[in-house]
Amino acid sequence: MNQDDFRKLISGQKAGLGTALLRLLLGFAAAGYSIAVRARNFLYSKEWLKVHRADAAVISVGNITVGGTGKTPLVIWLCKEIISDSRFQISNSQCAILTRGYKATKNSKLKTQNYSDEPAILAESCPEVKVIVNPDRVAGAAETVSKFGASTLIMDDGFQHRRLARDLDIVTIDATQPFGYGKMLPAGLLREPVASLKRADAVVITRCDQITETELGQIEKKLEAINPNMIIARSIHAPTFVKYPEPPVIPGKTGIQKNSETMDSCLRRNDSIEHLKDKKIFAFCGIGNPDAFLNTIKTIGSELVGSKVYNDHHHYTDDCLADIYEQAGGLKADLILTTQKDWTKIISDFRFQISDFESSRPFAYIGIEIKFLAGEDKLRGLIEKTLAGKMPKK
Repeated sequence: MNQDDFRKLISGQKAGLGTALLRLLLGFAAAGYSIAVRARNFLYSKEWLKVHRADAAVISVGNITVGGTGKTPLVIWLCKEIISDSRFQISNSQCAILTRGYKATKNSKLKTQNYSDEPAILAESCPEVKVIVNPDRVAGAAETVSKFGASTLIMDDGFQHRRLARDLDIVTIDATQPFGYGKMLPAGLLREPVASLKRADAVVITRCDQITETELGQIEKKLEAINPNMIIARSIHAPTFVKYPEPPVIPGKTGIQKNSETMDSCLRRNDSIEHLKDKKIFAFCGIGNPDAFLNTIKTIGSELVGSKVYNDHHHYTDDCLADIYEQAGGLKADLILTTQKDWTKIISDFRFQISDFESSRPFAYIGIEIKFLAGEDKLRGLIEKTLAGKMPKK
């Protein structure tokens, strides 16, 4: 079952006796998973499971649902804020990112680490910050402090990883699907109960521009009922630029040769996001929340003539890209657009054969940055308090 069909199943959009029975079976599995998660959290809360403290300030960015909630843009924002703000007195070399690295593979540009899509984006966006890939966050933290002298660690996707003590817990909540259909995996999208937000110091609601003010108020009301002490910030994923390969990429079934090509040599030209206005776009992606990406394209004034959605962390092949190019041609698209995450995966696996003639249908990716609508100053205050060592120990 692909990702889209699974969401339709657990959301109740699919009807029929067979799907009802399958949802019942998923409910039984979710009950078992819920018991295991609650038991684990109980053992940590009673300190019967050991928590390891790093010799550095640890800021965790995580979520309570599977799928893309905007953790990566927030991690990038955190790193840039901490390094650029003179109040924090943190240099590039003193800040590091800890990530587990989902399906990490060797990347020729990043010689000392095995990077997958998200870690590669972090490394490109924060080039002077160490990105440490290690599923064992405790070992990764110890290595980062001892080898690189890091004093501040940003733990990517760390809310459920309770073995490493954190000084600040920030959770991202996707406004378009905030509470995972109210059910635990695999009957819903929740990685742990919503009540676990009692552990959070701050929540950043992402993609606030894709729902109504009334819906946003309802989310905030529910969050305040769970944890009245945590800070709640509103944010959007703002498209900031479109990046093209130059010369243009012309894929074909025999025109893509496998090799490891660096990001710098593949991508050489930036345009403002206004360049996409009134363009006919064919979009493709393999991310946790594809609807949010497709909605973003519509909001910038482009005409979305077609799209192809793959499962999260999709592995692209020659035939995939050739098929995308052919579909876009049939729909007379001006441009084939994807996400930075998908583009990073593609260029790590392929070298594109460049045509001798100008392509009228180039590939490109859209750059996204997190921008706050409310609560940014309060979040900065929490960061300052954390780096000053004034947060209560957890």
